[in-house]
Amino acid sequence: MDLKTYLSSRRTIPSAQLSGPGPDRQQCSELLTLASRSPDHGKLVPWRFIVIYVEGLQKLGEFCVEREKSRALDEGRVLSEAEINKTATVFSNAPLVVVLVSTAQGHQKIPLWEQELAVGAVGMNLLHASKALGFSAQWLTGWMAYDDKVIGLLGVSEPERIAGFFHIGTAQQAPVERARPDITAITTDWPA
Repeated sequence: MDLKTYLSSRRTIPSAQLSGPGPDRQQCSELLTLASRSPDHGKLVPWRFIVIYVEGLQKLGEFCVEREKSRALDEGRVLSEAEINKTATVFSNAPLVVVLVSTAQGHQKIPLWEQELAVGAVGMNLLHASKALGFSAQWLTGWMAYDDKVIGLLGVSEPERIAGFFHIGTAQQAPVERARPDITAITTDWPA
């Protein structure tokens, strides 16, 4: 399909509706290469990737369940069975998760904000690249992206931050359209 048609129909498939097959290692390398063809003022490459295949996803899911139980205990909460199940399955559907890590930091010429925008552009390109190779993807964060223990487990260290977990696999259902912004409501001409 042509680019305009693709962009006008682009939809995210929820990670719970993804399964195998997913990208193999060669396809994953191609995904990351395509994603990295993004605007990057100063050519700083303020991002890196952590690739997690099925075996690692199981370990990460188990760690997150234990971590959430610990967090709840520290906060004096009791987790419901539904909360435990939600955490237990968050990394169990898609056969591949790419963690996009922002490595943006102070620079004499390139503002931090511009570096963070570059990381966001890489994230969007990762979604597009997944589709280009015949897969579907969802960009998620959740508490795991901000939890010190999960961050440490994944080898992310200051000043790095997790920009998102990209769940990539094969869609099990067709996407459902959702309401889109009214462009006239969010656009102004200048000068008026």
